[in-house]
Amino acid sequence: MARTGDRPTMVTVDTASPIPPYDQVRAHLATQISDRSLAVGTRLPTVRRLAADLGLAVNTVARAYRELEAAGLIETRGRAGSFVSAAGEVGREQARQAAAQYAQLARSLGLDVDEALGIVHAALLAGRP
Repeated sequence: MARTGDRPTMVTVDTASPIPPYDQVRAHLATQISDRSLAVGTRLPTVRRLAADLGLAVNTVARAYRELEAAGLIETRGRAGSFVSAAGEVGREQARQAAAQYAQLARSLGLDVDEALGIVHAALLAGRP
């Protein structure tokens, strides 16, 4: 099991499978991105960390990440790491950007995480039946 930030991410590799390990890693992450269990903006483990967690060569995981990036599912932001991209979903990308702006505002106002999340939760529920 690998971790993304503070969330565990299930990525497994079956060494007896005829499917190459890089493709298994790519497929596991692509599925989690597609089914939204990995949200837009989620930071992925570093290539080195995921390789170590799975007992794979660094180049194996690097290839999986390159293929995910080529498919538009993740984006690498230099030394900041690799993140789940909006994968062409304009609305989700706008929401991610708005969330980043809100997080910056909340920090500048001195709000703690629980209070900032409570405000978002209340706003999302406002006007719902």
